[in-house]
Amino acid sequence: MANTIHVDVVSAEESIFSGEATFVALPGEAGELGVYPRHTPLITRIKPGSVRIQKADGGEEFVFVAGGILEVQPHVVTVLSDTAIRGKDLDDERANSAKKAAEEALRNAKSEIDVARATSELAILAAELAALRKYRERPKH
Repeated sequence: MANTIHVDVVSAEESIFSGEATFVALPGEAGELGVYPRHTPLITRIKPGSVRIQKADGGEEFVFVAGGILEVQPHVVTVLSDTAIRGKDLDDERANSAKKAAEEALRNAKSEIDVARATSELAILAAELAALRKYRERPKH
């Protein structure tokens, strides 16, 4: 199986995806990263956004991550994120209500730490909503 790479996406709570893929795209710190089988080993941070996995069977899997760490070995890609949600499990209502709560927290922030926390939360939620839109707009096979 030289034409596939094993991909594991793991959140703090559970394994979100584990399987063979032909290609993985993710939000690297310096821009979009693409990983093919036999990629040079690499460890880097990733930003909030979507991980797009082209599965060996030709299907696609989307996973939203709230940032994290990417480790690439020639035959294994591991994505570690505190929060990872399968594209099909993303929820408009939950994301929008969390975004409203974060905006409220930002308005009521009393200190720089509160502002930083709320701003970070908003960035993650904005990325989650963007990932949700991207997931919903992709062509269905």
